[in-house]
Amino acid sequence: MKLRNSAVRLGLLPAGIAIALTPAFASAQETAAGATTLDRLEVTGSRIRSVDVETAQPIFTVSSEDIKRSGLVSVGDILQNLTVSGTQTFSKAAVLASNPEQGGQYANLYNLGEMRTLVLVNGKRWSSSLAGFTDMSTIPSSLIERIEVLKDGASAIYGSDAISGVINIILRKDFDGAEASVYYGQNSGGDGAKTQYNLTLGATGERSSIMLGASYTKEDPVWAKDRALTRYTYGPNHPEDGLSPAGPWGRFTDPRAAGTAGAGKWRADAAGNFILDKEGNRIWDANTWAINHTGSWNTPIGVGADSSDMANYHLINGDDYYNATQQMMLNQGSENKSVFAAGTYDINDNLRLKSTVMYSERDSKRQIAGYPLTGTSQKNFPVVISKDSVYNPLDVDITNWGRRMFELPRISENNVKSFHFDAALEGTFDFNDRPFDWDVGLNYNQYDVTETSSGNINLLALQKALGPSFINSAGVAQCGTAANPIALGTNASLGQCTPFDVLGGASAATPEALTYINTLLNATSQSKSKQYFANITGGLFDMPGDAGEFAFAAGYEHREVSGYDHPDALSASGYTTDLAAGAASGKYTANEFYLEFMVPLLRDLPGAKELSLDIASRYSDFDKFGDTINSKFSLTWRPIEDLLVRGTYGEGFRAPTMDDTFGGGSQTFDSFTDPCDAQFGMLNDPRVAARCQSEGLSSTYRQTDAAGKPVTARDTQANAAFQSGVGNDQLQPETSKTRTVGLVYSPSYVQGLDVSLDWYKITVDNVITAVSANYVLNQCYQNGVAQFCDQYGRDATTGQVTSLSRGNANLGSLETEGYNFGVRYRLPELAIGTFGVNLDANYLSTFRQQSSKGAEWDNYAGYWNYPRVRATLGLNWAKDTLSANWGMRYYGGFRDYCYDEGVECNEPNYQTPNGGWGGGQGANKKGAIVYHDVSVTWQAPWDGSVTVGARNVFDKQPPITYSVSNSSASQIDPMLDYDRFLFIQYNQRF
Repeated sequence: MKLRNSAVRLGLLPAGIAIALTPAFASAQETAAGATTLDRLEVTGSRIRSVDVETAQPIFTVSSEDIKRSGLVSVGDILQNLTVSGTQTFSKAAVLASNPEQGGQYANLYNLGEMRTLVLVNGKRWSSSLAGFTDMSTIPSSLIERIEVLKDGASAIYGSDAISGVINIILRKDFDGAEASVYYGQNSGGDGAKTQYNLTLGATGERSSIMLGASYTKEDPVWAKDRALTRYTYGPNHPEDGLSPAGPWGRFTDPRAAGTAGAGKWRADAAGNFILDKEGNRIWDANTWAINHTGSWNTPIGVGADSSDMANYHLINGDDYYNATQQMMLNQGSENKSVFAAGTYDINDNLRLKSTVMYSERDSKRQIAGYPLTGTSQKNFPVVISKDSVYNPLDVDITNWGRRMFELPRISENNVKSFHFDAALEGTFDFNDRPFDWDVGLNYNQYDVTETSSGNINLLALQKALGPSFINSAGVAQCGTAANPIALGTNASLGQCTPFDVLGGASAATPEALTYINTLLNATSQSKSKQYFANITGGLFDMPGDAGEFAFAAGYEHREVSGYDHPDALSASGYTTDLAAGAASGKYTANEFYLEFMVPLLRDLPGAKELSLDIASRYSDFDKFGDTINSKFSLTWRPIEDLLVRGTYGEGFRAPTMDDTFGGGSQTFDSFTDPCDAQFGMLNDPRVAARCQSEGLSSTYRQTDAAGKPVTARDTQANAAFQSGVGNDQLQPETSKTRTVGLVYSPSYVQGLDVSLDWYKITVDNVITAVSANYVLNQCYQNGVAQFCDQYGRDATTGQVTSLSRGNANLGSLETEGYNFGVRYRLPELAIGTFGVNLDANYLSTFRQQSSKGAEWDNYAGYWNYPRVRATLGLNWAKDTLSANWGMRYYGGFRDYCYDEGVECNEPNYQTPNGGWGGGQGANKKGAIVYHDVSVTWQAPWDGSVTVGARNVFDKQPPITYSVSNSSASQIDPMLDYDRFLFIQYNQRF
């Protein structure tokens, strides 16, 4: 097959892809006649192998050199810099997340969710968790040749999950010799150090090749308390807001009857009139007492007084609250180890055996503040302070008590083992003087997670520790009574017990008591998939008018997916303060057939230098969800030599994951804002005000914290455990439609210049979602969606939201629309060196969500986490043994909540469209942020190289935002840098 000159015009490729594909041309063989013959390539997004590298689909490519220059060691971090990437659901800052995925790195294209991005390695599916998340940290960056990102849906080609795009990680191959590298980087603040060591060995013979690789990466944690920006929940401007009422000093609500001195009083207005609840009953305001202590919320932990004497208590105040951020990590630490082997053996000139094996192990560790322990931490197993406890200041049982377990910070360690194996027999043959390629093989993935944790409380032990106790003959507190004592000790299973002075605060807790009530938890989960495949591709015949070859690809895939989730047995039974979760297990199988045609229509005609059509369709049959057919149509048209017009229309789907279908559900302490709250709610919306009034809530109603005080900020943690994530075996696959239209212009009069513009629109229907507590309440109060109004409950007396259920269901739709713009320019070589400029930008015109069919659409574009504009600009320079890179990362401005009326509210009259964002009237406009990155590389004469650089050179800090709690210790977008990062890397070839 001869190569037409026009086919290799790299200027017609999207920005970035030309560099990555250049090595393919180095393997070209000169024929006797002087023409060039190329190997047929398979480009991400199509199964048809061809020498034409132009594509109708927008593809962005990151090369191994780009990775080295970036100063990043994790594939997840690298992909986070794409302009179409959204904030990761389980970022390293998501320390409050308790999911098995916590601690990994994931890719979230177009903000549509990581589970809607398909991740391939060498064109094959990679391992994923039960919830469908593919941990990118399991793939060592040192083994990567390039990363191809298809910014388009491709379910017709690859099957389930390829809705928002496909990430295909191409690993190095045919490597001869040895290469070693060492990397070290650190924040300018002196923390967050990253270390990486890599070793690659390879040998290539006449008929075989083998490559071995090993990688070790360690990332140190960053603590929230070490930076003014993150030291307080709502930033340095509001240090006292967001404090937890659960301080490390004991508190209790007086249970004694009305009229008892100090016990409480009936609620009354300023005129002395009793205030009644909605049923006409008087409301009793019980007094909440806290132990006297030294220190306050912003000073070191102090010393508490004698808890057994009521004279040592005071009515709770702000100094009894606590800044929980002091004990929290901002970014958790992790350690990754991986080994890799790949080999090929040419059985003969037309038959090859290929195999890849990779084992990766990740250990990540996170710490959050000690548990906010109360007597009703588990509603079904309340624990009281016995009236006969030596530490009870009253002569009655105390049921409503609490304090934060400062001495036992909650520490969780995730051990993740990922194993991948694939083997294939590949072959070529000629039929009718045309080459055909085929392969058959197996793809196996296993993903095992073991989570161990400490810092949660064993309620069975706590019940005894707070039960009757006495002072024994040795003057030591002992459980039981003098007539019926319980042996002292820290092992409840042996019938031992240690009394616990819970109200005395952190200074009163003995090491023995803490050991007794602490519990070590262990949970395991596994996700496993086996895939058998067979593919064939080749040309069938030449189209009329020398338009080109009519080619096809076809294949069959059989996939088996299984998994389980086994939570800790004691926690699952509800006898610890850990979130009680149910066990889950399940499996499903799928059989799929696909067929793809490449149809060249016109060539070398006026107005049609090239016109071709790609048609693909896939039939998928799932034993649990039924069958589906999804098709895709792609058009490539070149009206003139310098201009490429392309467009796609594709149908997609995502099958429910194991977690979606079989998940056991879990308790969760959500952070939420009550729509009926007079200060932070949405009472300015008539719909919300009307529903709040119908529920008997006054216009002055306030959401309260665990101490019964009005909240001082948005998104305050619930006072009771909600329920989330229960699986639904009636779920059906999501469906999607993707449309793209684009232009690629490469003017022949400006060599090295490529300009591309692509419009995209992705619509996802039948969305499988586990909605947030805020979403449930907002959909009910703002939009009146009945199914959400049935999912929460309020206390009949106080009006507080005390129950809320949010599970998995096929609900409504998601839609995003925008434009990708790219420019790549390689300047002519100058005396001072060679320069290159790369620009990649994304404009988000719409990102909207519909809770259910017929409900109002909520548009989030331009608000927190959804800036209108993101862009990266890079300038590269090289001369002789030196090269340098300078880059800018631009994150557009956005609208945030007004913190409060008259406070951080520069658009007080702004009205949020559709109300779905939840902001109502008033917004706080945040400006754009730009990060600058630099790196310099020197190629040493001994085949080594040194790269030094810095990310966020000018130490730009991200804005504090109040729109959405991102599960980190403070409200900053974890996608953004918060410190300057310096790095150095050395590579050596042998």
